Amino acid sequence: MSSPVQPSSSRQHIRQHIRLRRRGLSPLQQQHAAHDLLILFQQVASVIDAHHIALYLSNDGEIDTQPLIDWLWRHGKSVYLPVLHPFSKGQLLFLHYTPDTRMTLNKYQIQEPVLDIRLVKPVNELDLICTPLVAFDSTGQRLGMGGGYYDRTLNRWHHEKQGPRPLGLAHDCQQVENLPFEAWDVPLPEIITPSCHFSW
Repeated sequence: MSSPVQPSSSRQHIRQHIRLRRRGLSPLQQQHAAHDLLILFQQVASVIDAHHIALYLSNDGEIDTQPLIDWLWRHGKSVYLPVLHPFSKGQLLFLHYTPDTRMTLNKYQIQEPVLDIRLVKPVNELDLICTPLVAFDSTGQRLGMGGGYYDRTLNRWHHEKQGPRPLGLAHDCQQVENLPFEAWDVPLPEIITPSCHFSW
């Protein structure tokens, strides 16, 4: 069920409010949410059809993506994780991720693969990018953490419908009624939560 947010609410206020709510979920609630998300994830056509899938490691109360990664590995699909581009500010690289991948902490204190150019997958060769978000609304508008990394990554898909398809992942409590958005924001065509698969 979506949460009422006043139209005048600033993006930063919404971020703070939803992040607090997300971090307030108990370990048991997080476990059940991850289990239910996986059930829906397994049924999404864009997941079933994809071979090269970008995901991310959960942080800051985000819904646990490790069960999704484990399921993809078991089904022979290739998984990639985002890495902050060392030279192009605000850009992401995507590196092949396996159980043996060496990891490091980035500037946001988030685990990412140690940069190895041999493991980089060009974005246009990915089939699906599972996208983190802080909040979303009933039209597919997405509010991220404010860095714009995924908006830049998905810009070509948004304007030309070329490149990997985005799929948002979230807790149910991250849905709000209406999000204020900017011209550069990329709305998502699909979002899944533990209880629902939204498609626009």
